[in-house]
Parts: sequence; C-alpha cells; structure tokens
Amino acid sequence: MINFVNPKYESLSDKEWIVTNGIGGYASCSLSGANTRRYHGLLVASLNPPTQRVLLVSKVEEKVVVNDQTFELSANQFQHAINPNGYQYLTNFERFPFPKTVYKNTNFSLSKTVFMVYEQNTTVVEYKNTGKKPIAIKVDIFLIHRDHHGNMRENQHTNFYTESQEGFLKTYAYFDANPLFTKHEGTFIGHPNWYKNFVYEKEQSRGLDPVEDTFKIGYVEIPLEAGQQTHLIFSTEESAMQTDGFNLKKTESDRYESLRQTDDCFLNDLLVSGDQFIVERKSTESHSIIAGYHWFTDWGRDSMIAMRGLCIDTGKQEVCKSILKTFLNYLDAGMLPNRFPDSPGDEIEYNTIDATLWLFVVLYEYHQTFKDDEFIKNAFDRLSEIIHFHKTQTRYDIHETPEGFIFGGQGIAQLTWMDARIGDFVVTPRHGCPVEIQALWYNALKTYQYFQQHLNLDNAEIDSVNNSLQRFETNFVPFFFNEKGYLNDVVLPTTSADDTLRCNQIYAVSLPFSVLNHGQQKQVLDVITEKLLTPFGLRTLETLHPDFKPTYGGDVWSRDMAYHQGTVWPFLISEYTEAYCKVYGLNPQSKAHIESLVGLLKNHFYNADCIGGVSEIFDGLAPQQGKGTIQQAWSVSALIRIMYMLQKS
Repeated sequence: MINFVNPKYESLSDKEWIVTNGIGGYASCSLSGANTRRYHGLLVASLNPPTQRVLLVSKVEEKVVVNDQTFELSANQFQHAINPNGYQYLTNFERFPFPKTVYKNTNFSLSKTVFMVYEQNTTVVEYKNTGKKPIAIKVDIFLIHRDHHGNMRENQHTNFYTESQEGFLKTYAYFDANPLFTKHEGTFIGHPNWYKNFVYEKEQSRGLDPVEDTFKIGYVEIPLEAGQQTHLIFSTEESAMQTDGFNLKKTESDRYESLRQTDDCFLNDLLVSGDQFIVERKSTESHSIIAGYHWFTDWGRDSMIAMRGLCIDTGKQEVCKSILKTFLNYLDAGMLPNRFPDSPGDEIEYNTIDATLWLFVVLYEYHQTFKDDEFIKNAFDRLSEIIHFHKTQTRYDIHETPEGFIFGGQGIAQLTWMDARIGDFVVTPRHGCPVEIQALWYNALKTYQYFQQHLNLDNAEIDSVNNSLQRFETNFVPFFFNEKGYLNDVVLPTTSADDTLRCNQIYAVSLPFSVLNHGQQKQVLDVITEKLLTPFGLRTLETLHPDFKPTYGGDVWSRDMAYHQGTVWPFLISEYTEAYCKVYGLNPQSKAHIESLVGLLKNHFYNADCIGGVSEIFDGLAPQQGKGTIQQAWSVSALIRIMYMLQKS
C-alpha cells in the first residue's frame, strides 16, 4: 500500500496502474485520476483478440455530496490548469489484488476499486462508502470511440446516442456502431456534451499530439449508506448487464489467488503481474504473449524470451504447448514469425534472425522442466527444417558461414533485437554475425544434438550438425574474443570485427550451453559488471562510446536514437544473474549480490511508475524513472526467473 500525506499532482500523475482481461484489453490510469496518456481509459476493448484495441470509456469523474457540500474527486490536465483538484483527498492506494484508491477528508471516506472480467471486454468500478456517514455520489461518464493509438476531437459523426433502460444504458458512438453497455445502481441523468482540450502529459513528452476531446453522456447519482457498496459495469456485451458486481469480483479474486503459488509475497505479486501478458489469440485459437502494455501486441522474439519466466518456470505446461504449437505451425522457410498482424488482412512478418533460435532454448528448458518427450518428438522434424534452412539459406541472406557462424542481413532490415530504424536510417546496423546470434545458434545446435541423443532419433541432419559444432567451437574464440578481454559485438569473418562494448555478449555465458571456458566466461562477466551493469539492468552500450545516449526521451527520432545506445533494459538482469551463478556459483555471497540487484527493481515494482509492473527501459547514465512501456513482459519474466532461482537455492 502507498500512503499519501499532502499529495501532489506531479508525483501522482507519474504513477500509473493497469489491469487486463486475458484477451488484449485493459483499463489504465494515473494515480491522480487524470488520464496522462492517449492509452489511458477505463475500457480499452480488444475486438480481435489480442489486437484491434479500441478505447471506449475514457474515464469517470466522481463527486461526493455530504450535507449539501460537494467534493470533486477527479483531476484533469488542461493547457494552463489542473482541474478539478480531487487528488488532494487521496489518502492511499493499493494495487493487489485490484487497483484500489481511497479518498477521504473529515466529511467522507470513499474507496474506488477497478477490475476487469477475465476473457471479456468488461470493466467493473466498485465504490464503497468507508466512512460513518451516509453520502451520495455523482459519477460523470466520459466516453470515446477510437483506436487506442489515436486521439479524438469533437466531430459531427460521433454523437454517443444513449438509451436509458431498466438499470443500464445502451450507447451508440455513431449510427450503426456496436453499442457500449453500462450497468448502474442509481439514477441516470442525461447531460450530453463534448468536453474539450484534455492534455495528455506523457504524450506531450513523447513528441506526440497530446490534446483530446471526450464526450460526457451524463451522470449517475447513487446514495450510499455507511459501509454500502455499488458497482458500475462497462461492457461490449449485453449479457454483462445481467451479472452482479459482487460475484464478478469474487470470481476474479479467486482467479488471482490461484496464481499465487509460493510463500514469497513479492514472487506472488510478480506471478499476478506476469499473468497480464498471457492472452488468447482469436486468429490461431491459441495462447500468446503480449510483449508490453500499452502499445505492443504479441511478437515472436518477445514471446520466446518472456515465456521462460511467465510459463515454464511457473509450471504452465499447457500454455507453453499452446504457444509453441502456434509458432511451429507458422514456421516458414525455417523461420518463426516476428509478429502476427494487428488486422486480419495484414501479412505475417518474418523479419527476425533470433526468434527462431530462441525456440531451441525454450524447448530445451521446457523439456528440462516438464520431461515431455512426446512433444519434442512431434516437434523434431520442424527443428530439422530450421537447421537445414539456417545452414543453407533463408530470408534476409541468413545462412551458415564456413566458420560455422550464422550470418544475416540485407538492405535496411533490422533482424536482431536492436532493431531501431527511423525511416531508412538504421540506428544500430548489425549485418553480419552478431555475437548473441552465435550464442543462440550454438545453443540450437547443442539442443538439437541433445534431443537426438536423448530420444534416440534417426535423422539425416545430425552429421551436419556435429560438423557445424566442430567448426563453431574451433572458430568462435579466435574471431570473437578480443584482446580487450570481452567479445566483439558483430563479426564479418575474414573482413572486420566491431568491438563495441555491448550487452549482447552476456548470452555467450548465460545460455544453457557456452562455448567459452570458465576463465573466458569470468573475463566477459567482469567487464560487463564493471561497464554495463546498473541496479535496473544492463546498459546496451558502454558510457565512454561516442554514440552513448545518457537519457531516453523526447520525440520519435530522439527516442529511437537512444533505444539501444546506452539505454538500460531490465530483462537482461536475469541473463546477468544466470551468468553470475555459472561463474561464481549460487553461494551465500552470490545470492546476496543477486538480492541487492533485485532490491531497486522491487521498489520500482511497488512504488514507482506502473505500480505492480516493470518498465521496458531506463535511462543509460543514471537510471531511475521507468521509460518506454509501463509494463513489459520480459522485464517481469526476468524477475520471476530470478526469484525462483533464489527460492530454489
């Protein structure tokens, strides 16, 4: 719980919360009650799960009436003012199991809790009179109807025609639109009007259009005796109007409680947080993983990396199989999809060199955890197909070199995770043989060899794989281990080597199979510890490099120029801890070191930025405030992996 004394708008508006519904939809807002992002809203529905997300309910604004006095609890930012100033009544906020805000003064005490119904585009807002006097609340309802990436301004096309029926409202944003349903337990008074020029501070800081208009359809007035509760239910489904807020909350509370698997409160809260990313994908009728909220959908690379902590370590075998089967079914020319389309008519994208290789790491860890020989047997032919295409050639000139390395790159395509590109300008060009791709390729070959031997499978590729392993093990250190004591970032065999000091080399130590000996692993780890390690993750570039960007922010150009040029990524902290334990063992000293690394991220999780979430990135020089997405799948996954590692020790 976060307690507030003399709360300030600036501090509260920097903190956010998000709840999700398991199909890509969400509700999110700042703690101040003001929407500070275009993505903030009480109901962002996913109409083609987990994509096609549409913002339908912008917000509700509460007024408490006691003894003919009215207290406004909401807040909004306009160009020259904050109005109202309801945040002054905020006394505490707690995130688990649901976001709950308490407003209080000498006249009243009111709690507001928000949650979503699992696998429905339905948001429930619960109010409880926690004071000793009877009160009345007036709840203004502000609607919107747009893609969640956009902004809306007053227009003649959308008039939010509302029909008031027994206990609920039916609102059409425009003629022939699908209706929004609102269940209430009070009296609705229609007062349709546009409210203009809300300013979204976070969008302004990102160099995007920060101004929006929303439509107030009216307000609901509800009397509340001391201790009494009431619910507002917003939904795209009329059947939700027949449900009860108390029962919906009980169902969701029970579901969340079932996610809490351990005696460690922090790990339990991470498990609840991590569940937000696991979604149903309608087009494939399977599970998938949202890369990050608010703006990412599901990506191949992110899914492979994140599912290690979100699904394998948590024992969700059926979810793992569902995700893996989907990606294997869409294997094409030996490559997994990088991104499934947002719209039904769009093509699947295969522009990644690493997502496919991550599949082998995931399958190895899946098998180590679940001992599922049958699943591996059924997938083995697809693994052979991947090996074949990577050894010969597939998209983007991806192929094996005579040295046993994997080469990739063509035109302006960005194939590794360092994929920032602004128009035709490539920020981090890495055509050739990137170091983490070689680490992943080595693990793919070793995993393939392990499966073949463990399952005693006859396969024509195994002699070729053994030959590749021999060449790789002979050539990797001479080509990649430089005289400065760390690994080159990208090599063009017989041509050049880029010795830029980046975090990517951590994978040559952290992954299940390492080609480096113990001494070489220690050298690499020690350089990373000295030059790249921060309390929030690893820097993407050393601070002394001329291209290093100390801060991440500003417009699209400024942000993308800094994205992988020093910016700290917390998801890499689990790779660092894996490497650290390989080199030093998991003894009391190393355990204390790892726990100290987790400490600031734990504080970030509970008290900063997205409460109950982990940000995508942090500034490179002096990381403090979270940047990028407020809740990133592989960031949460990394902490789950570390906490399970510590627990097992």
